Amino acid sequence: MDSVNGLTSLRGKKPLFSFGIISDIQYADIPDGLSFLGVPRYYRHSIAVLQRAVKQWNHHRNLKFAVNLGDIVDGFCPKEHSLDSVSRVVNEFEKFNGLVRHMIGNHCLYNMPRSKLLPLLKIPSIDGCAYYDFSPTSGYRFVVLDGYDISAIGWPEDHPKTQQALKFLQDKNPNSDKNSPDGLVGTERRFLMFNGAVGEEQLRWLDSVLCDATNLKQKVVVCCHLPLDPGASTEESLLWNFDEVMGVIHKYNCVKVCLAGHDHKDGHSIDSHGVHHKVFEAALECPPGTDAFGYIDVYDDRLSLCGTGRIESCDMHFNH
Repeated sequence: MDSVNGLTSLRGKKPLFSFGIISDIQYADIPDGLSFLGVPRYYRHSIAVLQRAVKQWNHHRNLKFAVNLGDIVDGFCPKEHSLDSVSRVVNEFEKFNGLVRHMIGNHCLYNMPRSKLLPLLKIPSIDGCAYYDFSPTSGYRFVVLDGYDISAIGWPEDHPKTQQALKFLQDKNPNSDKNSPDGLVGTERRFLMFNGAVGEEQLRWLDSVLCDATNLKQKVVVCCHLPLDPGASTEESLLWNFDEVMGVIHKYNCVKVCLAGHDHKDGHSIDSHGVHHKVFEAALECPPGTDAFGYIDVYDDRLSLCGTGRIESCDMHFNH
């Protein structure tokens, strides 16, 4: 195994399957900059991180698919270059010898409306929504949530979901700048315009998928650009209604792990119901010569993350 930190799967037992993982590439053909917190961002280098990720995944040979946790281009990308930039990143992903499962993040939506973005990312969609599920093997199901289902970005300005999101922000965030958490306390700091929520219809869909997975005795991995647990993420990065989503998830015992990006920092927690929450480092914030990607070996009783560069390897054990 090439540049893998720490853990390797030298336990003799072969994984059921493996998949690649990367988050927050946020590519743009612009000079390096800083986040609003002053963290350096390497807009051009991030595509090199993706190229090395794809090379590693292809070298592995046994990866069933790869998961992109969202934000493939940056909001500072000049709008006239948005299509070219998205296409360039998608073309790099397409060099992977397998399926790539994408999800949308806020930076994707700053660049393009859903109607254009979803076909480019080959995200299955009904009425512009970007949630779906798939089963790589009979014993596992992956659920991809659309964390910007209710959102002030990505939908047309006059869309009911935009109006719902703007009213929600007006009620929850007293600041004139709705991306400012000033004065908000604890998990209320999540009520920012760059976040979003899972709508009622998607919640009902999630409930039905988890019910079905339970009946089929499948273990479930939930993927969402926005984190779902305060223990794994800063409060400012959480899904607006993470508590509602986790309320549905905790009704069942089938969900074992939730994977997310958006926070740009490594985070790992185990919630009160034993569900693992893993948040991934951003490829965008890798200084030249460093990396942030990996792959995950899936077993009956754990997910084993083999990280490269800034992503640390770890085992996520769970009960059968």
